[in-house]
Amino acid sequence: MKKLSFFFLSLMVLVLASCNDDDDPVNPIDPDNIAGTITKDVEFDAATAYKLDGALIVAEGGSLTIPAGTKITAKGGSTSYIAVAQGGKIFVEGTASNPVVMTSDVSEAGSWGGLVICGKAPVNTGDGGVSEVGNLPYGGSDASDNSGSIEYLRVEYTGYVFTNEKQFNGVSFFGVGAGTTIDYVSSYMGNDDGIEFFGGTVNADHLVSIGSNDDGIDFADGWSGTGNYWYSLNSAKSGIEGSNNGTDGAATPMTTATINNITVYGMGEKPWFLKEGAGSQTIDNIVIGGLVAGKGQEYFYASSSDTDFDASKITITKAKFVDMGIGNTVKAVEGVSITEDETATGAGNGIDMPTWADGWAAPGAVKPMDPSTNIAGEYSDDQVLAAGKTYTLNGAMVIKEGGSLTIEAGATIIAKAASTTYIAISQGAKIFVEGTEDAPVVMTCEEKVAGKWGGLVVCGKAPINTGAGSISEVGNLPYGGDVTDDDSGSIEYLRVEYTGYVFTDEKQFNGVSFFGVGSKTKVSYLSSYMGNDDGIEFFGGTVNADHLVSIGSNDDGIDFADGWSGTGNYWYAYDSAKSGIEGSNNGTDGAATPMTTATINNVTVYKMGEKPWFLKEGAGKQTIDNVVIGGLVAAKEQAYFYTSSDDTDATARIAANDIKITNAKFVDVSANQPKAVDGLTFTENADATGAGNGKDMPDWAAMWAQPAE
Repeated sequence: MKKLSFFFLSLMVLVLASCNDDDDPVNPIDPDNIAGTITKDVEFDAATAYKLDGALIVAEGGSLTIPAGTKITAKGGSTSYIAVAQGGKIFVEGTASNPVVMTSDVSEAGSWGGLVICGKAPVNTGDGGVSEVGNLPYGGSDASDNSGSIEYLRVEYTGYVFTNEKQFNGVSFFGVGAGTTIDYVSSYMGNDDGIEFFGGTVNADHLVSIGSNDDGIDFADGWSGTGNYWYSLNSAKSGIEGSNNGTDGAATPMTTATINNITVYGMGEKPWFLKEGAGSQTIDNIVIGGLVAGKGQEYFYASSSDTDFDASKITITKAKFVDMGIGNTVKAVEGVSITEDETATGAGNGIDMPTWADGWAAPGAVKPMDPSTNIAGEYSDDQVLAAGKTYTLNGAMVIKEGGSLTIEAGATIIAKAASTTYIAISQGAKIFVEGTEDAPVVMTCEEKVAGKWGGLVVCGKAPINTGAGSISEVGNLPYGGDVTDDDSGSIEYLRVEYTGYVFTDEKQFNGVSFFGVGSKTKVSYLSSYMGNDDGIEFFGGTVNADHLVSIGSNDDGIDFADGWSGTGNYWYAYDSAKSGIEGSNNGTDGAATPMTTATINNVTVYKMGEKPWFLKEGAGKQTIDNVVIGGLVAAKEQAYFYTSSDDTDATARIAANDIKITNAKFVDVSANQPKAVDGLTFTENADATGAGNGKDMPDWAAMWAQPAE
C-alpha cells in the first residue's frame, strides 16, 4: 500500500470533509445505489441485491448490519468502497453456508475499492493519522475500542488504484480495537494486499487471502494482536508482511504479533517479510513454501539494511518448510530462532485449503473431488481438483456451460489407456489450471505411450473462418462466434502427456486443442509431451499464448489455423514427426475471412521429420521475429519456410508481403535445403536466441515441461 505525506493527507481530509457535509444521509438505503453516509442504525435484507457506485460511509453513531447471504456488487472500474468511521460500527453476520459477499460487476482484480474500518486503538504513526483511502481519522488510546463484528465475509476483486499514491486493500483495519470481533474473513483476487492491519489491537481468526497482487496478509504500525488460523495463498509479493513502522522501525507501541496455525504458500517474492523493524513476532505451527524458484532469499526475510530489526524478537516454533524451490534453501535470516516439526499442520490442512474455509472463502468454493473416484462425467457446476492430489479419469470429463474446472498446483490426472478419455471445456464453461513452475498440473496416462488417451479440448465463442455450426473434431462440441474477448478461464503451468488417441479413422485428439477460444482466456506455460497427433493446435479464435512447448509429437509440434488471430511469445517445438510449426488459414478456402493473423516472437523449431515451418492452406498473415530453426531430417531438400507450389492463396500472401520473418537463425541445415520458398524474404541474425536458449531447451521450461528422468 502506497503512502502519502502527512501534509497532503491532512489537506485531503479538509477538502473531503467539506464535501461530505453536503452528503445526504442514506437512511433508508436505496438498494440500486447504496453510496452515501449512514448516520443511524441500518440493516440490509439478504433477499435484496445491493449495488454500490461510490463511497458508503458508516459515520460516528451509525451502524450497518449485513445479514447472512447478502451480496453487495460494486460498479467495476470505480472508486466505490465501504468505510466505517471512528465511532461507527459494522456487523457482518455471515455463515459458512451463507457468507456475506462484497464483489464487483467486473470479475477482475482492482475493479473496486474494498472495506475500510477505522478505530480508536493505539498506533505508532502519531496523532492525526487518516486512512490512506477514505481520508478518515484513526488511532487513539482506547485499546478496547469496538467497531462491531465481522463473521464469514468474502471480498472479491478489490484494490482499485485511487491515485498514483493510493490503492485499496481488500480489507483494511486502521487502529481497530480489541472490542471488535474478526472471524472468517477472506480476500479473493485483490489488486493490492489482501488483508492489512495498520496498528490497533484487534485479534483476527480464520483469515484467508487468495491471489493477491501484492502481499497476502500485512500487519504494521504497532499492531498488537493475536491471529489464529491464517491461510495466505498465491500472493504476487510477500505471503505475510510484518512491519513495525515505515519511518521509524523502533517506534512504539511496537508491533507485537502472536500468530498460531498458519499456512503461507505460493508467493512471488518473500514468503514472510520481517520489515521496517518488524517488531516482536511469535509464530507457532506454520507450514510455509512455494516460493518461485531461483529467488535465493530467506523464507523468513529481513533486509540487511534494516538496523531496527532485532532477530531475538522473532520466535518461530513448529515450522514445516515445503516446496522450497531450486535455490531457495535458506530458511531464515541469521539470528532468528526456528524449531522445525514435520507434523505441523499450519492452517489445518498443510498447504491445501483448510476445511474451515470450504464453501465460503472463494467464489464458487466447493469441496474438491474425491481422488478415489473416477472424475469422468458431465458437470454444469464448479469442480475442483485439489493441490498435490492424484485423480483417475476413465471416460470423458465435460464441463458444460455455466460450470468450471479448477485444477490446483501439483494435481495429477491419470487417464485410463486405450479408451476415449479426454477433458473438454464447452462454450460458456471455464477451466482454471493453477500450476506453478515447481508444481505443474500434469495430465497423463497409465501407459506411457503416445496415443493412449485423448487430451484437453477447450471451446469458446471467438471468431473462426469455418462458418457457423462448427463442431470440435472430438467431443462434438460447438465452437466459434463473434465474442472476440470471450473468456474460457486460464491455464498456467500445465503438461499433457501421451495424448492423441485415434477416436475414428477421421478423428484424432491433439494434446491441447483450442477451438474458437477468446482473448480474455489466459494461456501461459503449456507443454505437450509425446503426443500422437499435433502437440498444441488453435482452430481459429483470438487467444494469445506464451511459453508453449511441444516435445515428441507424432504429427506437428504447434499448429494454428481457421482464422486464428493471436500473438505467441516464447514457443519451443522440438522433435516433431511432421512439421515443427504448421500455420494455415482454411483447408477449404485459403482466402477465407477472418484471415489467420499470427504474430509469433521468440520461437525455436528444431528437429522435425518433414516441413520445419509449413505455410499451409492459404497461410494467412504471419509475422515471425527472433526464430531459431533447424534440424530437418537430412535429404528432405524442402524449404525451411515451406508452402505447396499449388497453394495459390499462400503464394498470394507471400506476394503481398503478408509473411514477414525477421531475426532468423538457421542451424544444422544441409547444403541442399533451401531456407524459404521462392519469393519469401527474411532477415537473418546469427545472434537470434529463439525461445531463449537457441536450439536447446529454454531455461523457463527446464523444470516442468517434460517428465523428470
